[in-house]
Amino acid sequence: MKTATFAALSSLILLSTASAQTPMSGSRTAAPQDHAPTAATVPSLPANTSADYRLQPGDKIHIEVYHDQDLSPSLQIRPDGKITLPLLGDVPAAGRTSLELRDQIAKQLNEYIASPVVTVMVLETVPQVVYVMGEVNKPGTLSLVGGRLSILQALAMAGGFTDFANKKDIRVLRHGKNGMQTLRFNYKEALDDSHEPLQLLPGDTVIVK
Repeated sequence: MKTATFAALSSLILLSTASAQTPMSGSRTAAPQDHAPTAATVPSLPANTSADYRLQPGDKIHIEVYHDQDLSPSLQIRPDGKITLPLLGDVPAAGRTSLELRDQIAKQLNEYIASPVVTVMVLETVPQVVYVMGEVNKPGTLSLVGGRLSILQALAMAGGFTDFANKKDIRVLRHGKNGMQTLRFNYKEALDDSHEPLQLLPGDTVIVK
């Protein structure tokens, strides 16, 4: 009697185990989920490459022209603010955002390629600094803390003016879309002006004569 009972119990256990391991009729086996992108597959960009970041000499960028590797180089912006591309030659880059440079390259490539798809990626940026030189007590390089620095702050950080400084005709050299620009600044007028003083951009050079 005990042997028969034990055999019956064993059969029930085996049937229960088999039922638990076999999917029910009509049920769907969960498909394996795709793995989320890892840090290695997601490109990292410099922290200061926001949409309004303006390229400057020394920055390293990658130009990608869809389906054309010959037109997709990685290069560094030259001290004159330009890059050299196949077919196009020299293209001004400093002073432009990556989107502005992308649009300019696509516009010029239209002469050679129908509806080119262009991407500009910033790989590496130079430190965001400005230069103050001439008749100041501490000429040199200044960092843009938080990305903002007015010309009045820069002149103060440079130790102020020497006795020979011309405060009425201070010049700021800046790389723009169309090459080097010269901005003029009158220090004495700025002291009496209620408007926000001139804001410097990375790569600007302030010259006090």
